[in-house]
Amino acid sequence: MKLAFVSLPFVGHLNPMTALARKMRTRGHEVVFIGIPDIEFTIRAAGLTFIPYCGNEFPVGSLDRYLAPISKLHGLAAVQETNLHLTPDLAKAAFDQLPRLIKEIGVEGMVIDTLHRFLELVPMSLDIPCVHVWNTLPIDGTGTTPACIYDWPHEDTPEARIRNHEGLKKLGGMASPSLDLAKAYAAKADLQIDWTNPATAVPRLAVIAQTPKEFDFPSIPWPPQFHYAGPFHESEGHAPIPFPWHKLNGKPLIYASLGTLVNGLDHVYKTILEAVERIPDVQVVLSIGKHIDLDNLEPIPQNTIVVRTAPQIQLLERATLCITHAGLNTTLESLAHGVPMVAIPIAYDQPGISARIAHHGVGEFVELENLSANNLLELVRKVLTNRSYVERARYFKDVIAKTNGLDIAADVIERSFQKQSATSLAGTA
Repeated sequence: MKLAFVSLPFVGHLNPMTALARKMRTRGHEVVFIGIPDIEFTIRAAGLTFIPYCGNEFPVGSLDRYLAPISKLHGLAAVQETNLHLTPDLAKAAFDQLPRLIKEIGVEGMVIDTLHRFLELVPMSLDIPCVHVWNTLPIDGTGTTPACIYDWPHEDTPEARIRNHEGLKKLGGMASPSLDLAKAYAAKADLQIDWTNPATAVPRLAVIAQTPKEFDFPSIPWPPQFHYAGPFHESEGHAPIPFPWHKLNGKPLIYASLGTLVNGLDHVYKTILEAVERIPDVQVVLSIGKHIDLDNLEPIPQNTIVVRTAPQIQLLERATLCITHAGLNTTLESLAHGVPMVAIPIAYDQPGISARIAHHGVGEFVELENLSANNLLELVRKVLTNRSYVERARYFKDVIAKTNGLDIAADVIERSFQKQSATSLAGTA
């Protein structure tokens, strides 16, 4: 079967999607990855066939122009900025160009990033089956639990349900630019859709989350087509990242990173450096990305190595603690290695992931508004010295080791496409 993968162009989305694409290829499927030109290096580094589109709308270098201002934001401001500009611009380009491209390629099935909003309308208009993937923490649209952009704890009370529904309304309002584009495309393609509830307007064949069920909040009433899989981890398919391994001195290692998206807040890195400087019996590796002026972080503590990018998995294999933004990939990679965390959520699904880190006892988190060197230091010491955190992290290490998320996801994709094919054949008989 010829499958096309389409993802949002963020590293945290591309890494799990390329891993899944590679898995589908090992099962005998022909796989292509469609995306804007800026992601070509990542896709080709994974050994996948890359097909660019939207080159005029998104020429090489344009992604950084979108992401640079977002990297300096936090909270709902980052979510709103993304939904006002980048997400609708990607949707418009996809609606304009993807239908023709899919037909030219001869795609028979699509695997799409759920947060590439309303992209499913394209294969739907072409009568091509598609499966959705939550590369981030999935959003509970029922209000049973808080939407993942909030760090609210899970509380099964009427008051909490009201709060959760209000949060969903606010989140839905931010998607209005993409929704307007989706409605126009659906009308042009003569798709009969009831837009009363945009979150459930388009029926979905299958929805796969790389979040382990054990790490989510309990009792979410997902529909039958929703499937927990587990992390889409693989050891290959990534370009090597150089690192000064000779500088590691054998002391307990703390790995710190704020990810690759909302990672441009200088004061957060300064706070991390100020806190870890007071723990001389550890060594710290701090990855700062490309949106930070290194001179602004001086002086660097003697116990800290600062790099732009880091071989994250290899460092987590040696780490005793991870200071993280609570991105899903970093969180799951930490848990896969039994490493507890102290989280500083910045935006997107990071608050919801932080709430789950605390809920499951694998770490602690501090809201950005309350961040200081003193309270960060207090949390780091608490997690380092309390054995329960590492024990809970090792529980999830065992859970993840027993669950092959890529195989589960691949099974769901194949079953869903086979079922859809059988249904289509029955309808034409």
